[in-house]
Amino acid sequence: MKVPDGLRKAVRTIPDFPKPGILFKDITPILGDAALLAASVALLSEPFAGKGITKVVAIESRGFILGPSLALRLGAGFVPIRKKGRLPCETLSVGYGLEYGTDAIEMHKDAIGFGERVLIHDDVIATGGTAAACCDLVNRAGARVEGFSFLMELASLKGRAALCEHVPFHAVMAD
Repeated sequence: MKVPDGLRKAVRTIPDFPKPGILFKDITPILGDAALLAASVALLSEPFAGKGITKVVAIESRGFILGPSLALRLGAGFVPIRKKGRLPCETLSVGYGLEYGTDAIEMHKDAIGFGERVLIHDDVIATGGTAAACCDLVNRAGARVEGFSFLMELASLKGRAALCEHVPFHAVMAD
């Protein structure tokens, strides 16, 4: 499926948000347009259709926007990956480095079963640190990461290099 011109044009770049020096990619215009929203979910899922994906894990918080629709389209369950301390049951946790410190993400310990086939999703990949940590978390659960799916890749930040080379990578758009 070809990326509609309107999809690229709908992404707004907001300078200095949430802090100076950051160019924030705002996808809310896509979400507000039913045709662009449907195209986004179709394009995100296309490379993984028929691949036996059993769970789509999505990274807090903007991954939660398209993640459940992507899971439904693939006939898979949805698993939220959250920042440390935000899930109520027993969790698996993994820490990772940021350019300005460290952070940790978690998922419920019983969210993914051994041997499940998992697609990792987020709206945008920048430096790749959070997605790589998510991959570690899924592997610790005994599942297999079958792919990464992003609406947008900030290619200049080389986040793809932080991910496992052998795992399929798909970004609908690159900036």
